[in-house]
Amino acid sequence: MTGVSGNLYWSEISRASLETLAMLGGSLALTILFGLPLGILLFLTSPGQPWASRAASGLLGFAVNLLRAVPFIILLIVMIPLTVLLVGTSLGVLGAIPPLVVGAAPFFARLVETALREVDRSTVQAVQAMGATTRELVLLALLPEALPGIVAGITITAITLVSFTAMAGVVGAGGLGDLAIRFGYQRFQTDVMIVTVVLLLLLVQCLQMMGDRLVRYFSHR
Repeated sequence: MTGVSGNLYWSEISRASLETLAMLGGSLALTILFGLPLGILLFLTSPGQPWASRAASGLLGFAVNLLRAVPFIILLIVMIPLTVLLVGTSLGVLGAIPPLVVGAAPFFARLVETALREVDRSTVQAVQAMGATTRELVLLALLPEALPGIVAGITITAITLVSFTAMAGVVGAGGLGDLAIRFGYQRFQTDVMIVTVVLLLLLVQCLQMMGDRLVRYFSHR
């Protein structure tokens, strides 16, 4: 991997950067899609809530905690057969997305549950007193009031996914993590390692800044 500046080959780095962004974008969208309703269910089935159920709450909590307890690198390997069944491959960007979602969705669900718990109880009681259904309670009170916390949770999850995409490079998922492992570590090309680390740091910084700005915006609405 030689190029314009010593070991650096910028077209390869650009390709790896795009793969990382593709993995991040696809997995984050699906994580929100699955994690948000899961977080709402965790909240609604907890004691004192409209759908309070010790059995349902315990089962959901156990499943979420179980998935969160599995180290992501192990989850990547364990899920290879399921990943191949779902998307036809365990390699590349497509093969990385299922384990990324399974690893991040339970984490995001807990953040959503926490954000919903922080909604002022008087607001919830006022909406319930007006005869609102559970669906109306969620859509008209809980989600709007918890939106800053949920956006903050999305930011934290996105940053977590960046580190997950780097680890996914171990099993041939592509992206900056794969580049750092194949060239920076296995071939001892330190400049490649430095560039990939800097790019990942910049990505995390951009995500944090965007998330903070959105949280401030929704908090002052």
